[in-house]
Amino acid sequence: MNIGEKMRRAPVRSGSPKTRGVLAGVCVLALAGMLSSCGGSSTPSTTTTLSPSQVATAQIRANWIAFFAGTTAAKTKIGLLENGSEFASVINGQASSAMARSVSSKVTSVTNITATSATVRYDVFLGKTKALAGSVGSAVKVGGVWKVSVRSFCVLLGLEGVKMPICPSS
Repeated sequence: MNIGEKMRRAPVRSGSPKTRGVLAGVCVLALAGMLSSCGGSSTPSTTTTLSPSQVATAQIRANWIAFFAGTTAAKTKIGLLENGSEFASVINGQASSAMARSVSSKVTSVTNITATSATVRYDVFLGKTKALAGSVGSAVKVGGVWKVSVRSFCVLLGLEGVKMPICPSS
């Protein structure tokens, strides 16, 4: 199976520019590897293929970054959160906050990837200041899309003092 087939099998269903940028970078790297093997030589060419976990990692990273980006539209964030419609009022409320618009995240690792879940280690920034370092959350695959889990979002809401009926008590 070549890179094109793998990417078609596991699309990211987010239209945010950050998501497209991260995936474009993955595609460019894969394409560069394939093109570097083209030429006039008679030696066999090599094809760069991504494993299912590499594809999942790229999608999780892109969607996680898009979800936490203060510049991502609330509607997009709702689509990137497990049971996002249950949190629409909170997400829409945050969208109008100047502080929320300065938020970004950096995914430092994606591990323990299964068909439906993964562990995500990440940092959250307010502007250029690291506000939460080494946070650990989870991504879940719902309807073919990797999303920020309810539990992960609820932990962050708890830090803000926000309680939601959907959030598991812990």
